Amino acid sequence: MTIIISIALLSFVSHFIILTTAQQNFLHHLCFNSAGNYTNTSSYDTNLKTLLSNLTSDPKIDYGYYTSSEGQNPNRVNALGLCRADVKPDSCRSCLNNATILLRKLCPNQKEGYGFNDGCILRYANRSMSGINQDPNYLYYMCNGNNATDDKYNEVLDGLMRRLRSKAAAGDTRRKFAAGTAAALFQTVYGLAQCIPDLSEQDCGDCLEKAIASIPRVCNNKIGGRIIKLSCNVRYENFRFYDVAVVDSLSSSPPAASPSNTSSPQGNGNSTSRTVIIVAVSIGAFIAILVLICIYFMVRRSKKTIETDQPEAKDDDDEIKPIESLQFNFNTIRLATDNFSIANKLGQGGFGSVYKGKLPNGQDIAVKRLSMDSGQGDLEFKNEVLLVAKLQHRNLVRLLGFSLEKKERLLVYEFLPNRSLDYLLFDTNESVHLNWVMRHKIIGGIARGLLYLHEDSRLRIIHRDLKASNILLDEELNPKISDFGMARLFVVDQTQSNTSRIVGTYGYMAPEYAMHGQFSIKSDVFSFGILVLEIVSGKKNNSVFDEENAHDLLSYAWKNWRDGTAFNLADPILNNGSRNEIMRCIHIGLLCVQENVADRPTMASVVVMLNSYSSSLPFPSKPPLLINTRGSSEIHLREYSSEATRSNEGGNNSIQQSVNEASITELYPR
Repeated sequence: MTIIISIALLSFVSHFIILTTAQQNFLHHLCFNSAGNYTNTSSYDTNLKTLLSNLTSDPKIDYGYYTSSEGQNPNRVNALGLCRADVKPDSCRSCLNNATILLRKLCPNQKEGYGFNDGCILRYANRSMSGINQDPNYLYYMCNGNNATDDKYNEVLDGLMRRLRSKAAAGDTRRKFAAGTAAALFQTVYGLAQCIPDLSEQDCGDCLEKAIASIPRVCNNKIGGRIIKLSCNVRYENFRFYDVAVVDSLSSSPPAASPSNTSSPQGNGNSTSRTVIIVAVSIGAFIAILVLICIYFMVRRSKKTIETDQPEAKDDDDEIKPIESLQFNFNTIRLATDNFSIANKLGQGGFGSVYKGKLPNGQDIAVKRLSMDSGQGDLEFKNEVLLVAKLQHRNLVRLLGFSLEKKERLLVYEFLPNRSLDYLLFDTNESVHLNWVMRHKIIGGIARGLLYLHEDSRLRIIHRDLKASNILLDEELNPKISDFGMARLFVVDQTQSNTSRIVGTYGYMAPEYAMHGQFSIKSDVFSFGILVLEIVSGKKNNSVFDEENAHDLLSYAWKNWRDGTAFNLADPILNNGSRNEIMRCIHIGLLCVQENVADRPTMASVVVMLNSYSSSLPFPSKPPLLINTRGSSEIHLREYSSEATRSNEGGNNSIQQSVNEASITELYPR
């Protein structure tokens, strides 16, 4: 217990130090000597202190833009504080409060100062700064040191930034901000543009135009950079540096009303009558639409004939009630695949072969032809059809239809040209195309697909066979989970079940499932953790990392984590990737493969961990080591020696803070 408290305290102190350090440094600041100086205890000094201490005191402001003034000329002080739009209100106020302290220390007697932090901007002066494009010729830049390898990167970047320029300039007097992405060949470009909100659309657009036009000159061919001007700024990277969820919510919500438009409109009796008529007509139309919707759903419900029993029902329930709109004629599929020719064969699975085909309308398809002697048979076929046909998510393979003819059972899926993840990941010639940006994107996509299965679909679905070969990749290398022949349905409140039939793939199976037949959503989480470690390392889970000690992937990952050298696990070709993101994914992978089921996170927590870098992660506990004994179908659990265990529990924690802490600042070369 003492050890746990000590470790938690160490984590908290380190996290606090890191946050404090981040808060006490501007990325860029200016002290304007030309504005003149003031002396301590002067009227200007008193007004400045009063103004800055009260700048963020208005609780009604939740959009991150604060302006105020204090005193009378010639000692009048004006100030503005602006937060990046994806920064939450509490964090915004905290950032600005720290900035007010820091900027006065950095500019101790200058009447005008400017500070730029990653989350906020603070400026004060003895002149008005409202509605003016301040010093349009001033520019400060910071560039990522890595060059873009994609010939189209700069072209894609320019298009993205100009699109964001227009969107940001069109904002209202509370927020002029835009963020978004664009797809290059093997990576995604993330961009952001922001102006001081009280600029006119023209002035904001002009400011951003100068910033964007300078990118080829100051950050030519770099994968990331910032251009900072006094009234606007832009940033671009090949990784997510802003809160996507918050930005999406801002994009989907209507713009806030401008302060100048909040007063009640003046009008005569005619306008009042017109308003009453409009309201009355609107209410009547709403009621009519509501009645029509109710009638539609009542008719639809009465016509519903699809069997909705759970797939793993009684074995003697062989009849499948076909969904007619999804059923293909067998001859159509046979012709599409050239009679299931070897040339069209894409692969061989545990329950049958997969073929590429082309329908008469030119659409490419993938056809899974179940083996006639397959153990899947009617039961798993019914499972996959009834289950997958109802699943709609961008990270799940889409079922187009099926075919039944005598003993022939076919599943027709969308065709994904980049095959499966294992084909790219474990092939030394192909894996070079999977840089860290793409691997992180794949990890995030798989996590979102599993989250949908576990929590967001109509029923809770346990995949039970998550592995690299069951992750297919589309044209843009977006991952899609496939092969639901092993899946089981849970009712919403059910958390665990047992089975006497163990199905799945050794190396990915959770110990409680492999040994005792107990499976739950945490079984999929364990498989996901193994998959994450494979994606980071570029190695299969049964690869031998240390010939002398016969370390497989899991034991090697834990050994290096314990020794503070977890980055040794990373694929050598990822040397240009974000070290912090890689370390965080290793950390998340180890949290997912903990032996205690309750200690593993849910996929909802995993998705948050992958997309948020502001919170610390808990320490993982030692995982079980699953070893598939050669020549045997048995699966064994092996633990580390007691000596290794003691070395980690004896109070001498050798794990580096960069391994365990999430809040690490990445510095740009200047």
